[in-house]
Amino acid sequence: MKNLKNLFLITLISLVATSCFQDEDDIIVSEDDKNQEINDFVWKGMNSWYNWQSDVTDLDDSKDDDNASYNAYLNQYTTPESLFNSLIYQTDVVDRFSWFIEDYIEQEQAFQGITTSFGLRFEGVQINTEGDVIIYVRHVADNSPASNANINRGDIINSINGTVLTTTTYNAAINGLYQDQVTLSFVSESDGTLTAIEDKSITAAVVSENPVFLTKVLADIDGKKVGYILYNGFRSSYNDELNEAFGFLKGQNIDELVLDLRLNGGGSVETSAYLASMIYENAGTGRFAELIFNSKQQDENDYYNFTNTLNVYNSNSEKTGTQSINRLSTINQIYILTSGNTASASEMIINGLTPYIPVKLIGSTTYGKNVGSITLYDSPDSDFLNRNTANSSHLNAMQPIVFEISNKNGESDYADGFEPNIAEVNEYDFWNNTLPFGDENEAVLKAALDDIRGISGRNTVTKPGNTILLKEPLTGNKFENEMYINADFLSR
Repeated sequence: MKNLKNLFLITLISLVATSCFQDEDDIIVSEDDKNQEINDFVWKGMNSWYNWQSDVTDLDDSKDDDNASYNAYLNQYTTPESLFNSLIYQTDVVDRFSWFIEDYIEQEQAFQGITTSFGLRFEGVQINTEGDVIIYVRHVADNSPASNANINRGDIINSINGTVLTTTTYNAAINGLYQDQVTLSFVSESDGTLTAIEDKSITAAVVSENPVFLTKVLADIDGKKVGYILYNGFRSSYNDELNEAFGFLKGQNIDELVLDLRLNGGGSVETSAYLASMIYENAGTGRFAELIFNSKQQDENDYYNFTNTLNVYNSNSEKTGTQSINRLSTINQIYILTSGNTASASEMIINGLTPYIPVKLIGSTTYGKNVGSITLYDSPDSDFLNRNTANSSHLNAMQPIVFEISNKNGESDYADGFEPNIAEVNEYDFWNNTLPFGDENEAVLKAALDDIRGISGRNTVTKPGNTILLKEPLTGNKFENEMYINADFLSR
C-alpha cells in the first residue's frame, strides 16, 4: 500500500499545478528518480556517440546488461555532471574539450554570441622579473558594458576589485572578471613605470556580439589592394553578415586577403566551410573536410565540400533562407593572423585550405583542436539528437567530442596547433603599444603587410622585454574553443 500511495502522490504532483502534501519523503524520492533518469541519459548518450567510447571501460556495451548492477552504478554519482566527468577519456589522449551542459537554452544562445558578460577580451602578462602583472584589453564588444564604460582595446589594467595584480594574486583576482560586477583600475605605462589613471566599475549584461567585427581595404600596400577582416566566431546566425563582408571585398577586387582569427575560438563547422568557400572560388565544389565518427556511428561519416550557396539562420538556429556565396577569385594565397586562442573551426580553415592554396600564418601557435562535438539532449527516441522531444523535466544536455576531422588529403595532425610559417609575433609582447585592429602599424598585421611588401625578417616594431603570457584560469566560457555540428548534418 505504501508503494501505491507514493505512486499516486507522485502522479498528482506531476498533474496538479498547486498541491499541498505533508509527506516530503515522496518529493525526495521523486528527485532521486529524476537524478537517476538523467544519469541514464548521460551514460547512454556517451555510450552511443562519444569519440573514445571503445577506450573507456565504463562505456562498454555490457555495462547496462544487468539492470540491478547498472542502476547501482548510476546511483554512485550524486550529480549527472560527476558521472559525465568520470567517463571522459584521459589515457593516451586527454580529452580537454567535452563538457556537461546545465542549461541547453543558455548554451544555444552562447553559440550564437548571446551571453551575459562585460563584453571584454583580455590577456594577463607578467611584465618584469619582479612578478608585476597587468591585463591588457584585447577586444571590446560593441554595445557592451565595457564599451559603454569607454573601455578600449589597448587599455591597461593593474588591479581588479582593489587587488593589485602580481604573479601571486593573479589567479584569484581574475575571477572578478567572471562575476556580475567588477571594478577595474586602469594605468598608463612609460619606461616600465605604471601610473594610475582611473577606476571603472561595470555590471554584466546580455551581450549579442556580431563576430564580423571589422572589414576594410588597405588601398596601397606596395601597389596592392589588401582586404582585411577581423572575424571572431563561427556563429551560424551571422552567415549573411559574413557573406556581405566578402561581397564588399569582392567588389573591391582585392589582390591579397588578411584574415584575422586571433580571437576566434571556433564554432559551427558548416560556417567554416562557407568561409573557406568565400575565400577561394577556384576550389569549386571540391572536398573541404571529412568527419569521422566512432565505430558505432560509422554511417554518419560524411564530408563538407566547398559550396556556392549558404544557409541563413536566425538567433534560434532556425533556417530562414539561402544565399549565393560571394566567392573571391582574385587571390592566390591567404594570410591568417593567429594566436593561442585560434582554435577548432578556425584551425579547420587553415587545414582545409592548405591543399588548395598557400596559407601564410603570422602570429602565435594556434590552440590545437582537431576534433568536434554535437549537443546531445535527453531524447533517447532520436539517439539523443532531437531537442524538440527532449525530456521536459530538466535542461541538462551534453557537448561531448564525437568526431575527428581531416582535410582533402586526410591530414589532421595538428593537436599541438599550427605554428606560424611566415613570422612569429606575439601580440602580448606589445601590451604597452596595442594598436587598434586594422591599423597598418598594429604589430601582427604589420608583419603580414611587410611580407606583402617583400620585407623579410623579424617584425620591425619595438617590443618590451621580460614579458610572459599568463594562462587564464578555467573560469571562462568552456565553449570558447569549440567546433560543433548541428543534428541536421547527421544522416543527411
